[in-house]
Amino acid sequence: MVVSIFTNDYSSPIAPSRMFKALITDSSNLLPKLLPQFIKDVNLIQGNGEAGSIEQVNFYDASPFKYLKNRIDKIDSDNLECNYTMIEGGPLGDKFESIAYEVKFKAINGGGCLCKMISKYNAIGEFEVKEEEIKEGRESSIGICKVVEAYLLENPQVYV
Repeated sequence: MVVSIFTNDYSSPIAPSRMFKALITDSSNLLPKLLPQFIKDVNLIQGNGEAGSIEQVNFYDASPFKYLKNRIDKIDSDNLECNYTMIEGGPLGDKFESIAYEVKFKAINGGGCLCKMISKYNAIGEFEVKEEEIKEGRESSIGICKVVEAYLLENPQVYV
């Protein structure tokens, strides 16, 4: 199995604790509201939302994927870190066994945050993913961050 690792950083003027709550701990409620044209719903299908739980994200028919399942590996609300693994559906197809994500939110000067995401693509066989092949997924992640950021800027009382 070949493992390909990529990093992605996103800077935001929003405090790290607010971004963490919006993108991690309450994403199952917030993202379908902010992105109703793409995300139908997010359901907890196993566990209580802590490590070991499995979430299923269901997309509308216009989406390139019908659904995906993520296993939550770690949620550290004190240090604003989350690890989760895409284990089924979505972009895994017949090329990837799983995609593991490490997401960290750190404070930066001026009151904003830096969101650092490390993605580990666990390929089936000897397939090696190239950075240009994950460009669409990376742009989608940044797009979600921008939508959440805009919502939080417009609603400064949310997730404080």
